[in-house]
Amino acid sequence: MTHTQPLLEILAQLGEQGALRRLDYALAAFLWQREPAAPAALAVAAALVSHVEGEGHTCLPLADLPARLQAFPALAAQPLPGSVAEWCAALRACACVRLETEADSGQPLVLSAAGAGARLYLRRYHGCEQRIRAALAQRSSDGAPDVAQADLRRWLDRLFASASDAFDWQKAACALALRGRLTLITGGPGTGKTYTAARLLALLAATAPRPETLRVALAAPTGKAAARLRQSIDSALVPLCETLGAQLDLSAFAQRIGPARTLHRLLGSVAGSRRFRFHAGNPLDVDVLVIDEASMVHLEMMDAVFQALPAHARLILLGDKDQLASVEAGAVLGELCRGAEHGNYPPETARYLAATTGQTLPVEYCAAADAPVPPLARHTVMLRQSRRFHGPIGALAQAVNRGDAAGAQAILADAPPEILHHRAGARAEEIHRLATEGYRDYLAALAQKPATPEAHAQWAGDILRAFDRFRILCATHHGAFGVQALNRAIAQALAEARLIRPDGLWYAGRPVMVTRNSPELSVFNGDTGIALPAPEGKRLRVYFLNGDELHAVPASRLAHVDTAFALTVHKSQGSEFTHTLLALAHNSGQVLSRELVYTGITRARERFTLMEETPDLFAQAIAQPTRRASGL
Repeated sequence: MTHTQPLLEILAQLGEQGALRRLDYALAAFLWQREPAAPAALAVAAALVSHVEGEGHTCLPLADLPARLQAFPALAAQPLPGSVAEWCAALRACACVRLETEADSGQPLVLSAAGAGARLYLRRYHGCEQRIRAALAQRSSDGAPDVAQADLRRWLDRLFASASDAFDWQKAACALALRGRLTLITGGPGTGKTYTAARLLALLAATAPRPETLRVALAAPTGKAAARLRQSIDSALVPLCETLGAQLDLSAFAQRIGPARTLHRLLGSVAGSRRFRFHAGNPLDVDVLVIDEASMVHLEMMDAVFQALPAHARLILLGDKDQLASVEAGAVLGELCRGAEHGNYPPETARYLAATTGQTLPVEYCAAADAPVPPLARHTVMLRQSRRFHGPIGALAQAVNRGDAAGAQAILADAPPEILHHRAGARAEEIHRLATEGYRDYLAALAQKPATPEAHAQWAGDILRAFDRFRILCATHHGAFGVQALNRAIAQALAEARLIRPDGLWYAGRPVMVTRNSPELSVFNGDTGIALPAPEGKRLRVYFLNGDELHAVPASRLAHVDTAFALTVHKSQGSEFTHTLLALAHNSGQVLSRELVYTGITRARERFTLMEETPDLFAQAIAQPTRRASGL
């Protein structure tokens, strides 16, 4: 019997205990069955590289293995390699593992070059990273059709008429975007990312040889984010129609853009598979693709986007690099925008911006003349001035983002309670009471039955809009402050207050979030709807609102939904609410992070409430920034 057999038994026990996922053990057992003579290191490394994928990492740095093993004392006690070099040697001897410099023969695991920075990958994620790396290199080196700098300056001055002497980063972002096929625009809430994108689209139309043929697509990871993107683009383009006048038929251009779609809709999700209808062999029919809330786009999806994008097309990624990364593996926008706050623009970029925008780039954002500059720096712009998100909520978010726990606590203590409310050591019953108050608007709208079938659509839309005025966000699914318990308790509290009548799984007023893509129903993961009686009878349908467009699906056909009085912070990304309540549970573990709290705060437009199950959780989260292992 080899050393691997007892190790597999240990891994199986860890899976049964919940310390590892059953999937992690299954991969280790599968590889050992394929290669029974392999060293025990293969089974452990396979289980751990699968385990870290579940935490959002795209690879396992071998230097992290000693710390990782300490979390599993039964594994740490086994005779395993000690140094990175020993781990590399053990893994390189396995037929299931290939070096990334070797030909791909279908090996399930990939080892990056040996050395202190060696990383172990699942084959799928290694392939995603390599393809994205190649696409980034191509798009950051290729130029775009030249536009005379004088013409560009003229259009930019019309699009950004400002009397301020401050450097206009929005104007700079548009100027830089004209030079390449990749543009990364990052910034916090209210910094004008979609406002900038709208002006960039107008600029592309104005400088295109044939603007009437310019094909533009808008997309986002969720239906809610896609709807908000289209609304934001429209609201920014409408005033430009008067500004530009007859020189550019911007109204016709805006109509040709069409609705914003989820990435799954855009790429053509194939039901029951990970594949898409559009890919490298069948590319999208677009010249410009704008993706909002790009921080939510995981590695595999970003790879699919790059593969489906025609070589000539421009890709514009918008997002807040400091928000939570996607639930699935990868933190692509965060990786690509690392260091964006420093600018690091080379001298030729500073000269180009001066010629095209009439502005002098502040010296603190310029790289030294002889310093190496990352190629992506020329394609990345961080917007720095929030025009909407300010006051106590904005100050709180900024304090959290810079890791200032004491400053954040002071803001919570000093702000007016009608804007910021903080309760440390709260009880779940307090959240139930606040939920009953917060959801009264949508329930009052629910009680106002439509007088005629023709008024039904307006009634359903009013209910959905009222529901978005308040939301409870949680760090975790489990415990008294978790999504599952709160959804059950809130439904019960609303029933006791006679605001709803939950006499079964489906009832009028039940809010739900879709948890699995259903292209055949035109609903996708993250879409939020409310169950309501159909206009022609009592049978329930679930109504979804995409912008001003109402979409209904029979409740009986929606198998993959969760009640949505309370959501995880992850699921709330791409949404905003008038009043947000963030509930921090003491059993949140590593999920509790600076990015989670920052994202929760920035979902609130006018009011924010923080409820801590124990008084130390807020400070603990601020002190724990997220770090995802990646090779990008």
